[in-house]
Amino acid sequence: MRFKLYSLLIVVASLFMLLSCSSSEPILIGYLGGLSGRVSDLGTGGLYGTRLAVEMRNKSGGVKGRMITLIEADDQQDPEAARKAMDRLISHNVVAVVGPMTSDMAMATVAQINHEKLVMISPTVTTGDLTGIDDYFFRVIPATREFVKTNADYYYHTLGLRRIRLVYDLRNKSYTESWLRDFMQIFIAAGGSPLNPISFSSSDETRFSDLARQALSAHPDGVIILGNSVDAAMLCQSLRQINPGIAIGTSAWAASERLTILGGKSVEGITVAQFFDRQSTQPDYLVFKAAYQNRFSREPGFAELFAFDAANVIFDALESKAPNQSLKQAILAKKTFRGTQNPISIDANGDTEGKTFMLTIKDGNFALRNAAEH
Repeated sequence: MRFKLYSLLIVVASLFMLLSCSSSEPILIGYLGGLSGRVSDLGTGGLYGTRLAVEMRNKSGGVKGRMITLIEADDQQDPEAARKAMDRLISHNVVAVVGPMTSDMAMATVAQINHEKLVMISPTVTTGDLTGIDDYFFRVIPATREFVKTNADYYYHTLGLRRIRLVYDLRNKSYTESWLRDFMQIFIAAGGSPLNPISFSSSDETRFSDLARQALSAHPDGVIILGNSVDAAMLCQSLRQINPGIAIGTSAWAASERLTILGGKSVEGITVAQFFDRQSTQPDYLVFKAAYQNRFSREPGFAELFAFDAANVIFDALESKAPNQSLKQAILAKKTFRGTQNPISIDANGDTEGKTFMLTIKDGNFALRNAAEH
């Protein structure tokens, strides 16, 4: 009898030690983004924002007493590389993924996360192709139509442009073609007459001078560039050489700090719509901004901010998750999360809404356009 009791106590003690060790193991979170090539500013910005969120949460005690470990993967802005990178994250048994940063990479990996029932929260993917779908893909900023409506209204009503040329990158066509379709519909409905759009495939061999001449043929009132920051800066330089006074806009994809560094004087005065207000005085944003500058010795951009928010949505959902809930169920049950600048309300399909700001580049900085605040 004593031997049986002793054996039972050993089993109970072993189970207790096992559970104690298990509860202290780190929570593994994945990050997927383009960390090399022409979109590396977006991917690196997202990574830094995610790292900061992890470090700040760990300093405050982690999630339910467990520390967070970040597993990083480079999608190289290539569908096959993205799928392999996602496989690597899955093999590490991550509980969720922050990313990817571009729409084509989301389209390339969404089948994997749905198969694995793995939550993926993108900081910057806005393609309409993933809107209104009950799956494991979530986002913290709205789909392209919100951006596009602000752009179309601004170009037509505020700037008085009627004949606009759009130039778009096929290497992220889920984003650019979604943006293009929505813009054409809204701009034409307002009374505009957009010219035939021009496509290109981003590479080191892209001849921007030829692309600029094509864009300016038929004498448009303005040109809108749907591409990354490197390509947008290069194309702006070529456009200004041919027509210094042409009105230029970009989609939000290009509007990282690298655009102003590479574009110099050629990007002065161009316009872009974003959900990120660099002049925000919200207390949470000021804390984030100071922490980011202290950690990385540079100003945060939209990729950094929204990656920080996406990571914290995961952490807050893990904090609130009941034992019988999946992470997806916990996110949908909580619905509203504390964002750095504004609350993040996530609907049943993982989509959200937000306020759009129209920005212009002035003296090398992104400045809020007063005309877009009404």
